[in-house]
Amino acid sequence: MPVNLHPQDLPVLLLHNMDPAWTADERSTVIDATEQLASALTDVGHPVTSLPVFDADIAAVLSPYHPDDAIVFNWCEEIPGIPHSEARVAEVIESLNFIYTGSDPEALTLCEDKLRMKHLLREAGIPTPAYHFFESPEPNVWRHFPAIIKPSHEHCSIGITSESVVMTEEELLRRVEYVIETYDQPALVEDFIDGREFRVSIWGNAQLLILPPAEMDFSAFDDVRERLCTYDAKFVPESAHYRKIETLLPASLTEAECRRLERISRLTYRALGCRDYARIDIRLRNGIFFVLDVNPNADISADASMAYAAENAGYSYGAMGSYIARLAARRHSVFAPRRRRRRVEALSAMTAAE
Repeated sequence: MPVNLHPQDLPVLLLHNMDPAWTADERSTVIDATEQLASALTDVGHPVTSLPVFDADIAAVLSPYHPDDAIVFNWCEEIPGIPHSEARVAEVIESLNFIYTGSDPEALTLCEDKLRMKHLLREAGIPTPAYHFFESPEPNVWRHFPAIIKPSHEHCSIGITSESVVMTEEELLRRVEYVIETYDQPALVEDFIDGREFRVSIWGNAQLLILPPAEMDFSAFDDVRERLCTYDAKFVPESAHYRKIETLLPASLTEAECRRLERISRLTYRALGCRDYARIDIRLRNGIFFVLDVNPNADISADASMAYAAENAGYSYGAMGSYIARLAARRHSVFAPRRRRRRVEALSAMTAAE
């Protein structure tokens, strides 16, 4: 359980990236989402300071504050202008001795490297779709169709479109070449699991709280190539995927299915070293839950699946943010209950000695 600490006693520094290269609409969207989270945390009692990050100098942003006086709510996806720098943000915060929410640099780095992640899942005995990594288009290597091709170091469904699902080797080699040339990284080819898809949100560390799973409903699409969450489905409101894919929450599952889904989710969270919170994307085929992806820095916007799952479980948006903040506070030298007692006892002993 998180720290039993009144929110008013736990100040929060809400760190979020604000890339100057974004369009006006993109900046406005992020500002609105950040203000919504800050307001929700404030409403439940936390003193909140919003800290936008415009460049690589995170130290300058945090310099007016002392690590003993607050926790950092790390809502940075990357350092502006530096792709794949999610883990670097956590490294910098750690180097400044701040306690922060979310996973450490190791877990963030691991989950961005799909090759390592897939290997780890296999080693842990966790079902994941059959896969192969292509450094270049190689014929006569892959024989399972339909297949899906993804960039190997991206997240947020970057590079995922309907064309990512292929039915023949010719289509596969063409898409592999496109991914390698466009994203300058190897292409991950996977067996396309044409089944029900779930998003499982998890909070916790020693003890885990699994929120009601959400199901992505693709029933509006007959074509197998369309039955997936593309980049457009997440970020382009006028797209068919954004408009027609429905989120069913809670997902309709039998008790046995729910137990299996929760077990796979727990094993995955532990195997990849997630901390405080994460979202795991899973598909079901022939009674087997396959782990597709793990996001240890999942979207916690008010309109994202984690917030909806939290609401379904009885947590307001502010209560969700507070829960995560108090999980981080357990690692803090001042705010963790046991450490606070030791600090008070030490100060009392010093006072008595004087």
